[in-house]
Amino acid sequence: MNSAYIQHCRACAADFDFLTTIGKGSFGRVFQVVHKETGKIYAMKVLSKEHIRKKNEVKHVMAELSVLKANFHHPFLVSLHFSFQNKDKLYFVLDHLNGGELFSHLQKEKHFSESRSRFYAAQIASALGYLHDKNIIYRDLKPENLLLDKHGYLVLTDFGLCKEGMTPNTVTSTFCGTPEYLAPEIILKKPYDISVDWWCLGSVLYEMMYGLPPFYSRDHNEMYNRIVNEPLKIKRSISAASTDIITGLLQKDKNKRLGSKGDFNEVKEQEFFKVIDWEKLLRREIKAPFIPRIESETDVRNIAEDFVKIKINPASLVPQNLAMTHRDHDFADFTYVQKNLVA
Repeated sequence: MNSAYIQHCRACAADFDFLTTIGKGSFGRVFQVVHKETGKIYAMKVLSKEHIRKKNEVKHVMAELSVLKANFHHPFLVSLHFSFQNKDKLYFVLDHLNGGELFSHLQKEKHFSESRSRFYAAQIASALGYLHDKNIIYRDLKPENLLLDKHGYLVLTDFGLCKEGMTPNTVTSTFCGTPEYLAPEIILKKPYDISVDWWCLGSVLYEMMYGLPPFYSRDHNEMYNRIVNEPLKIKRSISAASTDIITGLLQKDKNKRLGSKGDFNEVKEQEFFKVIDWEKLLRREIKAPFIPRIESETDVRNIAEDFVKIKINPASLVPQNLAMTHRDHDFADFTYVQKNLVA
């Protein structure tokens, strides 16, 4: 690859055409974009620096970038291809996945079969185990952060609440996460470790089988009380293996929780996962129980209509009077190009 192309790989917003809005968050939006030179389709997350600073979220955004820069070689974790900035905005260019959020599919179908829930849970567990091996705690597992690809496999996205440096004996105490999936020790503002991710897996697995998180209430205070104090209720007949793993993952005492001793290796050895061939799963050779309907790379039928109907304002996304790169103390070293793009 010639040096001119390598230099061009230092991307900017003008290198892309913005096609459709596919997501929206507190600090910005996610767009389906096409790289003008290569024709490749990506997802581009565009964040407002002003909003990030106002909410004191600079640390979390830079933590997300740091985790993404680890250049994951894991089939169930989203990959970063480029990142860049200008005076007003930050840009993450990521894998494009248009099979829809697990959340959307769960809403449509109310709940999943045990075998389908197991297929997804195995991928989530594998991704969490990989992050933990890298001393990263995820802290925000929920169906909205799990996207399906065109083959029906899951990919974990959004690393904004990740924390690095979490070795097996390390604890932290930041109160963060999504209310429905918070572990008891976080609610109680006690020091916690990577085992909170296994609590989240239990909550998501329960939700896949039953349609709602295990201690759900519209009133957050009531829900927190249930998470901390109420016993887990298994509401309908499921297999003993399913009951065992859900009960183990949703153990309120973190020291007794499934995964607290042996992390992923302890979780994968459960009877519930006995039928999973983990090597085949990693090679994506197991046939998915559900394949989303997708007719093209730009098909957005699986994306929430509320996002798709948001109009794009190219002038705000590709400012003509701002430099391609911008130095900003808060967001130093933000620019990134995936290695295989310049090799």
